[in-house]
This record gives sequence, structure tokens and C-alpha cells, in this order.
Amino acid sequence: MTAPEMSDSLSALTDIDRLIHEPARLQIVALLYVLESADFVFVTQQTGMTWGNLSAHITKLEDGGYLKVEKGYKGKRPQTMLSLTAKGRKAFNAYRQSMQQMLDDLPE
Repeated sequence: MTAPEMSDSLSALTDIDRLIHEPARLQIVALLYVLESADFVFVTQQTGMTWGNLSAHITKLEDGGYLKVEKGYKGKRPQTMLSLTAKGRKAFNAYRQSMQQMLDDLPE
């Protein structure tokens, strides 16, 4: 691979969606991508994040329009349900394609 080709390949990294690319948020989005929705407790258990850390990342994803947060009750207990929005699903697909293309372009 020539230097200009390598530069083109790596320039895709600068266009990567930083909101998704952060490891904790990537973990959340990838988990919710394969599920219709999940409650906060389940996501906490699956990611191993603390409640506060998960909450902060959820807020960023919600502010970006990638995540829908619904608060309600299951019986008498509060329950927070999380799901990806259409925008979040589209962004994750674009992120996956960009990362795959960049990795495929690297020499072996």
C-alpha cells in the first residue's frame, strides 16, 4: 500500500461517529442494536458499568438522538426502558460500515 492510499484509508477514521466510537457507548449501542429494547438493569448487568457511568453515557446517546428512554413502572417498581431510535440504528450501521471498510483497506 502506498502512502497516499494509507492516508486515504486512515482518513476514514477522522469521519468516524465519535458519539458511538467511545467504547462504553459502542457497547451500549451494539447491545441495543440486537434487541428491540432493554431495561436499565439488564444493560447495566450486560455492560458491567456502574449505574452512574451508564446513566451518563445514556444521556449523551439520548441527547444525540440515538437512544429513546422510557420511564415507567413494572408493577409498583420504577423501570427505565432503553431502545435505539431509527437515527441510532442508521448511525450504528454507518459506523459499522466505515470501520469495516477502514479495516479491510489495511494491508495484511
